[in-house]
Amino acid sequence: MLLHLSDLHFGTEQQACIEAIQQFCVIHSPEAVIISGDLTQRAHYKQFFACRQFLDSLKLPYLTVPGNHDIPLYHLWNRLFSPFARYRLFFGDLEATLETQHFYIIGVNSIRRRYHTRGHISLAQIQAIQHRLKHAPVNKIKLIVAHQPFYTPPDDPHSIKDCPMLGRLALDVWSKNGLNGLLHGHLHQSAVYDLNQIYHLGAKHPVLDIHAGTATSSRLHRGLANSFNTIHTSGTVDQYVFDQASQLFLLNTNST
Repeated sequence: MLLHLSDLHFGTEQQACIEAIQQFCVIHSPEAVIISGDLTQRAHYKQFFACRQFLDSLKLPYLTVPGNHDIPLYHLWNRLFSPFARYRLFFGDLEATLETQHFYIIGVNSIRRRYHTRGHISLAQIQAIQHRLKHAPVNKIKLIVAHQPFYTPPDDPHSIKDCPMLGRLALDVWSKNGLNGLLHGHLHQSAVYDLNQIYHLGAKHPVLDIHAGTATSSRLHRGLANSFNTIHTSGTVDQYVFDQASQLFLLNTNST
């Protein structure tokens, strides 16, 4: 099982949610923790430091990718010439790979200064990840982590403006090389879509687009509770929702 967190937004974090996630990891011992961007609220040093302290406290392997909140907003010089300097200082590689007993996970940096909210996938990234997928262990579930989702429903107010440029092309290529799913955040709401059916990718298995809510932040979407996902080797995705009464994350029995 993987634990999928997103949109931690340290600087707006809620201590009760942090402690509940720590407790969840002790009880369930996931293979790894995947964080799909927006680790901080404003890319400040102290926010990155606090996030790093939290993730290290889980005592599990973890993989992070940056979100649009993880590059400076007000420090224009840094935003233009070294947008990821602080992220790299605390979390290193922007596009790490993590292999566990059952999963092979590839991080993708979709954040661009020009496409600050929407994001962008380059042709070089598409080719590099295609190479990684081709050489990934055949017996492991292959997942990609990027901050922005690759699909939103047509009637969603976010719609295409929050899906990265060249994302559709990337899906066509990656789905033909064994991709099983993608993990995202950005919208602060949970959802799961089978892109193989939606886009007729021609894969022999589902290609899931898995959206996570905000795990720890007080910046909640339309009053939704804090939440996170778990991804199982069976292909099942469960959502856990923070319960104020018990101060725990509890399984949403209506999740996929």
